[in-house]
Amino acid sequence: MSKLPIDAAYPYHEDATNIIYELLFCDKIELYKTGHSAPDTYPWDILFAPKPDISDLKKIILDDKAETRVKILAYNVLHMRGQPVDEKELLGVIVEVGLDDGLDTLASYKDGTGRYINYTGKMIISDAPDEVLKDITAQLFRDSMSIVQRIGPWDGARKPHPVKGNVRISFLVSDGLYFGEGPINVLFNDAMAAPALSSATALMNYMTNRILIQG
Repeated sequence: MSKLPIDAAYPYHEDATNIIYELLFCDKIELYKTGHSAPDTYPWDILFAPKPDISDLKKIILDDKAETRVKILAYNVLHMRGQPVDEKELLGVIVEVGLDDGLDTLASYKDGTGRYINYTGKMIISDAPDEVLKDITAQLFRDSMSIVQRIGPWDGARKPHPVKGNVRISFLVSDGLYFGEGPINVLFNDAMAAPALSSATALMNYMTNRILIQG
């Protein structure tokens, strides 16, 4: 079982839920290593290597059959190795909404997979997208890419989850982490952010109507 650092603040009551939350961002390879069932098989043998070969990491990135989250991990390992990444490919969009009773988190990935964690800690894991889900995801990515093209990457460590009353939309891009944050009523009415947040809401609604929330 993966373990979280004890000197950090997490949004959910259960450690298992907080681990899922942290895994959404694909920026902590150690959480994927602990307890992995097949660490010696591709692509994990490359990602978990003490010093992965650059060409092997690029092989993962170019692999059409690799999951999007795996590609994000490969890009982040490249960053840790100090390797420049010239392309700007949007791979994931994560929306966090600080509600009175907790944090709602929606994560969407380019391959159509997604995760939704309700403020109660209940969640939906969607790894088999249908055509409607793929279409909504594609619209979210179009709306999100228009934001990415107008802002720059964050050059610091990922911030703790947003506080009550704020919404944060994070973009997992091949060349780094991008995000915007502000009061809920402001961002949902912002000309740049509103389309992406509207698409994210449509995605969340479709996921919750399509799949029973799992405890």
